[in-house]
Amino acid sequence: MHLPAHIRVYAVGGAVRDRLLGLPVKDRDYVVVGATPEEMTALGFRPVGKDFPVFLHPLTQEEYALARTERKTARGYKGFQVHAAPGVTLEEDLRRRDLTINAMAEDAAGRVIDPYGGQADLGHRLLRHVSPAFAEDPVRILRVARFAARFVDFRVADETLALMRQMVAAGEVDALVPERVWQELSRGLMETRPARMLEVLRDCGALVRLLPEVDRLFGVPQDPASHPEIDAGDHLLRVIDTAAERGYGLAVRYAALLHDVGKGLTPRERWPVHGGHEEAGLQAVTAVSERLRVPAECRELALTVTRWHGLAHQADRLDACGLLDLLERCDAFRRPERLQAFVQACEADFHGRPGWEARPFVQAERLYRAFAAARAVDAGALARGLAAAAIPAAVRSARIQAIEAALQPPT
Repeated sequence: MHLPAHIRVYAVGGAVRDRLLGLPVKDRDYVVVGATPEEMTALGFRPVGKDFPVFLHPLTQEEYALARTERKTARGYKGFQVHAAPGVTLEEDLRRRDLTINAMAEDAAGRVIDPYGGQADLGHRLLRHVSPAFAEDPVRILRVARFAARFVDFRVADETLALMRQMVAAGEVDALVPERVWQELSRGLMETRPARMLEVLRDCGALVRLLPEVDRLFGVPQDPASHPEIDAGDHLLRVIDTAAERGYGLAVRYAALLHDVGKGLTPRERWPVHGGHEEAGLQAVTAVSERLRVPAECRELALTVTRWHGLAHQADRLDACGLLDLLERCDAFRRPERLQAFVQACEADFHGRPGWEARPFVQAERLYRAFAAARAVDAGALARGLAAAAIPAAVRSARIQAIEAALQPPT
């Protein structure tokens, strides 16, 4: 598309950063300097921005935003007044961005415009804020933590971490709306090393404000016989990273995040064994899920894993009746995919301990074998000729017999 000479277009943000890092470029965003909304519309661009002028390219459907500046007018991430005009320069637009590595642009000839040292920070593997305006948007605390989980060899600059702590102390994090917290948290859980997100949030004091149920696990001792890492918070970090290493989905990673929150609630006299922590954690999981408005799939799996992961670790010792009970509690017969997600979360819990990474999780194989046997029972055939009230007991009895037969050692 041919544009008038006074309108200049630059690729910006993550596309420039990822190309310089040698990573695949997934999404491309563009900044337009020198144009008015009316000119963009006349050129065929479709306006879609609610809070500031953003347009979709008529052919590629990629986003083109007019260069803009922002002025803080109230607390929270929505408290801004946006100014977009032809006179706003590229450097002014880049200055309002969060990190230097995201504040670079590239012109049509491939020349990088880097007024704030983004390329140097890429080389130094540094997450550093662009300007003091960083402190105006609390979402940036979550974004920095998420980038730490993605770029695992980067560290947060000391001055940026200090600024984040000041923002937390000023109460900016408390103004975040639940939907935005969940959006960033869920994206961070899906990064390469989600534990780093929690570590950064904890370092700046934001974790205790956003997820106090998780924060209180740090410093809580566990039984060293089953948890060589001893600290419940350290175990949690290992578990969510194990889930990430194995490529498990968001619901599994969320369940892994919360599976042990009950250990932060058990009385000290129960330490380090934490008897009953599974049931104690249900209220905390519900509180987090409601507070952040977590999707039902994530919430339901987290509740199931929190309540029954302890029993799952005993699956190699459960008899046929106990295995069937566990399968029913996981809603395995109505939702087989739920059983798989449950086992994945429990497996991450099992392997998320130093020295246990390569141990076989035999409980999974035993549960799957029991499920396959029980599922093969023809409930419809059993029901024929029986009174309705007698059907559940007959099906249960047949399933127990099938599991017992499947668990018999080969002759």
